[in-house]
Amino acid sequence: MATSNINWKGLKDDQVVEQLGKELRRMRLERNLSQAEIAKRAGLDRTTVVQLEAGRAATMLTVVQVLRAMDQLDLLNAFHEVPQPTPYQLVEAQEKYLKRQRKRASRQKPVILPPKPKKSTW
Repeated sequence: MATSNINWKGLKDDQVVEQLGKELRRMRLERNLSQAEIAKRAGLDRTTVVQLEAGRAATMLTVVQVLRAMDQLDLLNAFHEVPQPTPYQLVEAQEKYLKRQRKRASRQKPVILPPKPKKSTW
């Protein structure tokens, strides 16, 4: 997977939309697909794909439909991060776990006395 050299943070919102359209066009061309082919697969009109690639505002649904048509929905994984527990949360969870552990009385070990020496018969 190639890394992006686009400074997305430095772009204005309309520039982000325009760049996104360019990236979708690039992805389509890499797959050697026509706009008509993508439109047909996505259930859209070809002019909708043209507008999307031109950076004209589109709905989220349209973007999802085009990504699905290019079999690229996995790109949306970047939008979902599995939250990682903080160190404090880990300590709290361990304390809760230890509190829930069954408490048992400790066994008393039998006291073993050494044998008494036998009295000598001498």
